[in-house]
Amino acid sequence: MEKLFKLKENGTTVRTEIVAGLTTFMTLAYIIALNPNILTGYGANGQELWNAVFVATCLASAIAMFCMGFLANKPFALAPGMGLNSFFAVVVANICSITGASYLKGFRAALCIVLIEGVIFIILSLLNVREKIVEAIPLGIRLGIAPAIGLMLLNIGFGSNVYIADSEYNQFYVMKDFFGSLTGKVAKDTMGDAYGVMVLSVVTMFIGLIAIVVLAKKKVKGAVILGMLVASVVYWVGDFVFLDTNPFASLKTASWLPAFDDLASQTLFKFDFATFAEIGWVTVITLVLTFCMIDMFDTIGTLVGTASRAGLVDKNGKMPNMKEALFSDAVGTVCGACTGTSTVTTFVESASGVEAGGRTGLTAIVTGIVFLLCLFISPIAAIIPAAATSSALIYVGVIMLSGLKNVDFADMDQFVPVAVMLIAMPISGSIGHAIGLALILYTLIKICQGKFKDVSILTYIISILFLVKFFLTV
Repeated sequence: MEKLFKLKENGTTVRTEIVAGLTTFMTLAYIIALNPNILTGYGANGQELWNAVFVATCLASAIAMFCMGFLANKPFALAPGMGLNSFFAVVVANICSITGASYLKGFRAALCIVLIEGVIFIILSLLNVREKIVEAIPLGIRLGIAPAIGLMLLNIGFGSNVYIADSEYNQFYVMKDFFGSLTGKVAKDTMGDAYGVMVLSVVTMFIGLIAIVVLAKKKVKGAVILGMLVASVVYWVGDFVFLDTNPFASLKTASWLPAFDDLASQTLFKFDFATFAEIGWVTVITLVLTFCMIDMFDTIGTLVGTASRAGLVDKNGKMPNMKEALFSDAVGTVCGACTGTSTVTTFVESASGVEAGGRTGLTAIVTGIVFLLCLFISPIAAIIPAAATSSALIYVGVIMLSGLKNVDFADMDQFVPVAVMLIAMPISGSIGHAIGLALILYTLIKICQGKFKDVSILTYIISILFLVKFFLTV
């Protein structure tokens, strides 16, 4: 382990890395079921396709994390990216509309886009182009990425991670519908039979958060995962005692065998280039560029922001082995396309593992192993309450927000783009789009002051590409 991951050099131990890997998994476990739900319309397009995407999600994520661990020796988890999977589902629907193809054929055609994107990223990574793009981001903006991700995590933890559905499938959210209600009575009347679950979720979330804070202040190792376990127990007990529901009921009818047959018949290397060609080359190029830009800057932002929090960057804000980390991300995307899922990218939830002490690739390896185990024990991952994962996301978001102290508030050329990025990231839900906005603003502010030479050629190019993406409709 020492030879592979240089544990002592990074100030960590095998135990700490294992705990960090498990912590990352617990905050990331939702993607295992949510990704196939999003890509298949919650199973509306066939149970076989859902099963195939489920297996693909576990396999592609694990392979990407093994690459990240062994090649880059970094504690970052990878999985099919949120936002990108929703966009993929929209693309599939559009392909079906344009060509008249079935959903499965449209799905296989869309996988061609992901494959092309992944191959492009492998080439760019080997040629160090993606690394140069990282370096083109001004230092001030790079320093602001981690706090912006912190706000995004807070927004996810309080806003979207915990939603409660009533008997008519209406969805209610903690911040918007519970704390946003005029009075408690209004909230109860609005939510109906979902109100009890909402109250239990809110209580669970805050008990978990307080437990993590207290344990962390006492310097207890594994404070994040222990706090999540405390929150989970609170939720399970509350579910059983107050709501008269068995939180483990789903385990009785759960399937414990991987659906490899469905993977082989539905998506494994099932690229439909014929249907793909029918959508037209202008549309193809636009879609590939869109996927590339979103994925590239989401990944860069997550790597830079999380690495900054972990102390894995030098004084110039550069992360060692960035090339290998970006290459691992690209390999994950290709594996995702070959097995049957949307773009695999570095996940912002990696920050929870970093906060738990993860500093090397062993953290990523552990998370990848548990993803593989989920092929067999996915029902156990499914009973982790969302409120418990929110506790961790909120805590890590607060910790990452503290990185604002590194930003020079006196330099408005730097701080204005960072301030916009801080608000754009949680609202848009896209790390890449927020960075793009910050770069555009930075470039325009410099140009209007006549400081043309302060902006690198590559920054000009990136800013123009984002302007085209935001405003050019094709």
